[in-house]
Amino acid sequence: MTLTRRGLMAASLATAPILSARAQSSWPERPVRFIVPFPAGSSPDLTGRVVTAHLATALGQPVVVENRAGAGGNIGTDAVAKATDGHTIGLSINGPLSTAPALFANLPYDPVRDLKAVSLLVRGPQFLVVNKDLPATDLASFVAHVKANPGKLAFGSVGPGSGGHLGMIDLMAKAGGLEMLHVPYRGFPDATLDLVAGRIQAMVVTTAAVMGQVRDGSIRALAVTSKDRFRLTPDVPTLAEQGMANAESYGWQIMVAPANTPPERIARLAAEAQKGLREPAGRQRLETAGFEVMATGPEEAAAFLAEETDRWGGMIRRLGIRMDA
Repeated sequence: MTLTRRGLMAASLATAPILSARAQSSWPERPVRFIVPFPAGSSPDLTGRVVTAHLATALGQPVVVENRAGAGGNIGTDAVAKATDGHTIGLSINGPLSTAPALFANLPYDPVRDLKAVSLLVRGPQFLVVNKDLPATDLASFVAHVKANPGKLAFGSVGPGSGGHLGMIDLMAKAGGLEMLHVPYRGFPDATLDLVAGRIQAMVVTTAAVMGQVRDGSIRALAVTSKDRFRLTPDVPTLAEQGMANAESYGWQIMVAPANTPPERIARLAAEAQKGLREPAGRQRLETAGFEVMATGPEEAAAFLAEETDRWGGMIRRLGIRMDA
């Protein structure tokens, strides 16, 4: 049988979807790099390892966690945004994804242009925690102590624009313009060690990052930022219960991929992340640490990110906060 040029074109077009599907189903052809923009032992690292353990089995290739800490998570997030090898994904948090564009004039990546949200993995309320020797047992006594020592006390965070940094800025503004020094860290473990040692006096930090220290009494939780009291610490009152309205906030983690990642691959990664987070062993590890497992799809993750960006970006602009990139 002789095929005409038109026939060849038709045959080619007919087989294109099949070839595309085969190419997609063959991914990944080699190990996948999963970037966590914080150190090993941090709460994002825990989430990343729960997710990647499932992904490695589901994808049939090793999924290697690479900890790229620094700049409040911006360095690792930028590494995902800049990846061109087709085998790099990762996760990120509040600061690099929702607040950095409003804070930094020369941010090397654009979360909307350069990244795709895959899944909102987890979220958790934040604690206002203090060194156990600080003479403060509730929000009112904390505010009074800071006001009596303007500029003499320090609070920590995992970097400018992080959820903890902005949570404390918001708290200080609502309390009537408290003055504290800000000390940024590369990750939660180092900041927590300095809080326990008394080198800093306070933090607003995701519950998962300090649950162990709150439980053993090495630091004191004065308030939780959720709408209702946190199920793991029912004795810790909310900020609202202590007279500070409209201060509800959460730390969260979203799985991200470079913007040029094919939609079918995004959908596949989201589906597998959801499965991994719902497996009993991994879910229990995350919930015990203080997280609420969200496990959303890409559309829900993108919508959530847009809402958080509008909220915190608006606060940053209202307060006139700017940082050097």
